[in-house]
Amino acid sequence: MSKSVLCASAPRWQKATHLLSLACVAFLSLPCASAFSPFSPPSFVAAGRDRSSSLAPPSPLYMSSDSTGGGGSIPSSLQKKRLRTFSRYLEVECWKMNEIRAIEPVLLSVARACKQINRIVQRAMTDDLYGPASGPDGLPLDENVQGEVQQKLDVVCNTIMLRALCGCGDAVGAVASEEEDTTRTCAEVMGDAAFAAGDYVAVFDPIDGSANIDSSLPVGTIFGIYRRFPGAGPGSVGSDEKSFLQEGNNMVAAGYCLYSATTVLVVTLGSGVDGFTLDPDKGEFFHTHPDIRIPDNGSIYSFNEANINEFSEPVRKYISAFRTGGTGGGGMPPGAKASARYVGALVADVHNVLIRGGIYGYPSTLSNPDGKLRLLYECCPMAMVMEQAGGAASTGAGRILDLQPTEIHQRCPVFLGSTENVFELDQFHRYYGEEDG
Repeated sequence: MSKSVLCASAPRWQKATHLLSLACVAFLSLPCASAFSPFSPPSFVAAGRDRSSSLAPPSPLYMSSDSTGGGGSIPSSLQKKRLRTFSRYLEVECWKMNEIRAIEPVLLSVARACKQINRIVQRAMTDDLYGPASGPDGLPLDENVQGEVQQKLDVVCNTIMLRALCGCGDAVGAVASEEEDTTRTCAEVMGDAAFAAGDYVAVFDPIDGSANIDSSLPVGTIFGIYRRFPGAGPGSVGSDEKSFLQEGNNMVAAGYCLYSATTVLVVTLGSGVDGFTLDPDKGEFFHTHPDIRIPDNGSIYSFNEANINEFSEPVRKYISAFRTGGTGGGGMPPGAKASARYVGALVADVHNVLIRGGIYGYPSTLSNPDGKLRLLYECCPMAMVMEQAGGAASTGAGRILDLQPTEIHQRCPVFLGSTENVFELDQFHRYYGEEDG
């Protein structure tokens, strides 16, 4: 019997094994068979498209241009930049400003929390973090103090921020979250009286724009830090709430983290604004935006124009003047064309205006005469960032940072952006305000 032929009486499993061996030999003898060899990269072209780049083993990231790896090397101009880490930035800044040295661990902890939230946002769909949050009984949680149904993501991110601010040392003694009805001491948050001490209080919105998650649109985290009133703390009834009801001018630090195409942490310590981008390879924030300065004026306006019929007359007239373009209306650069940009997340929209110039507005409406955004958790921290970057922040009647809060969930109209744009908006309120009222 030939080696390549089995007799009819051979067992069935032996025939199958022999046929499979023949098929493998025939396949390996084909001209393109070597393309599938584990010892050489594939190099075939199918349907007019070069597939070698998608199937070849990946070359080391950021190979220098003089590497001998053939055509797969990446030019040295694309190598990673030499940038300072966020921790190094804080170390130097707190050395320069000794009065804020105590909050260095707080800001480092906030950065770590932002990394956690970033991962959770990216995994929200695969980890079943969409939809309303449920209690131990399986029923949806009650609406929060804002009248909004709490989402799973809101609850998780709120817990992360609470523990980040309270569990980082003895600097922060109490916190206030947009998601909770009342302020809380860190002793209560951590379940340990050792965390009651602290010379600072912190306010935050753990996940701004959470409704955007379902559509894979940007969201963000906002925070602000104040000095605690002297004598505040356990045993002094009501004094902690007074520590939160301060003008925004008293904030010692504020910032936000944007979770988008890149994750960007923007921080002010009261002496300018700096931005840090999260490197997903190293898991570190790097100093990519030193000394951010907003242009004096810009052509972007970021309003929810679906509500324009509910806006006050000064705001409607301002938007109309802005959209004319080419006349400098609304504080626009002469000859520029107006550009509408609105994502629906405060952090995303304000960050766009901060980088490119223009104005963001969430004015009062007929259904929300006091405005919709919260003074403590959203307006004041973003106003501090904007002013420290050379911009302006107004309610239409004056500076946001001059407002004296009367309760922790107070709302207010807000306009943030380039100085020229916000100034013109205020002038429209002055000119048309009395007629409107």
